Amino acid sequence: LRLGAVTARLLRHLLLRPEHVVLRYCNLKCGTPVSQHSFLSSAGRSWWSPGQAVVRAAASSGGPRPPYTTLAVSQPQQFVTHVELHRPEKLNAMSRAFWREMVELFSELAGNPDCRVVVFSGAGKMFTAGIDLMDMASDVLQPVGEDTARISWNLRKKIAEYQETFSVIERCPKPVVVAVHGACIGGGVDLITACDIRLCTQDAWFQVKVSRCRRGGFMGGASRNPQVNGNNQKIRLGKGPLALTARKMFADEAASSGLVSRVFADKEAMMAGAMELAGEIAGRSPVGVQGTKVNLLYSRDHSVAEGLDYMASWNMSMLQTEDLMKSAQAALEKKSPKTVAFSKL
Repeated sequence: LRLGAVTARLLRHLLLRPEHVVLRYCNLKCGTPVSQHSFLSSAGRSWWSPGQAVVRAAASSGGPRPPYTTLAVSQPQQFVTHVELHRPEKLNAMSRAFWREMVELFSELAGNPDCRVVVFSGAGKMFTAGIDLMDMASDVLQPVGEDTARISWNLRKKIAEYQETFSVIERCPKPVVVAVHGACIGGGVDLITACDIRLCTQDAWFQVKVSRCRRGGFMGGASRNPQVNGNNQKIRLGKGPLALTARKMFADEAASSGLVSRVFADKEAMMAGAMELAGEIAGRSPVGVQGTKVNLLYSRDHSVAEGLDYMASWNMSMLQTEDLMKSAQAALEKKSPKTVAFSKL
């Protein structure tokens, strides 16, 4: 009985603090101590340079855990949350449970002081096949209502719920880095355009099927794509228009059009780069990082004058943070920002 109690306490500790297990594994395997703050990158190393510890940290968390059934959530290093769309047997198709869980998860992450940056990826052989049409057919194809007005009202309400699934990513003040491998179809494109930084593998391809399905896009991609790509004509009118022909856009073209920031050779290298970038962001002042995202989104949707006025009002309080003096002191002493202990936000 005594041994059973000890084992139970050990298992409980491992489940609550999984990052300790990964760190201990790295220490034993590599033979060199790895701290939480230096887990993914050392000072001065480019965030695109993958390391063994980064690759291990980017590995799947083993599948969804309650209360989630479509999302696997883990914390591979301090202040970094890894969210993995985890329905590999269904090619990560987006089910009704996914729409609900995304809103619940990102609403929680928005106010979680232990999360400063999110990395989003997909399990299995592709990022996502898009909407699970079989699962949501009754919602969209058979809306309830006694007449046209009531059917339309209920359908509009349902569409707004689906749009919220990706809008909550955009509203989350924590930067979201999305890592795409293989196919990213339909709703997957809507999802990634709501994220802040987009990375992909060389074998990745993107496809918007709204014209092929004889419907207009309603998840938000049609609204966000012009913002992401600067109304790039490759999305609408250029060489083989993406949205109007439902053609495939491959990695190199996605990079040249601005849809993604960087293309990696394979998923392992991409996840290493994504995690190292996340570590760099997590090591900065959360007041500065989250304030930057809030102001960038505000300025995107307002005039220059309105953006400047909003930023002045924002900074009249945020510039009084202790983080400013800590960062300045570290710069004077030629120390890495990751050596500064910023308070949680």
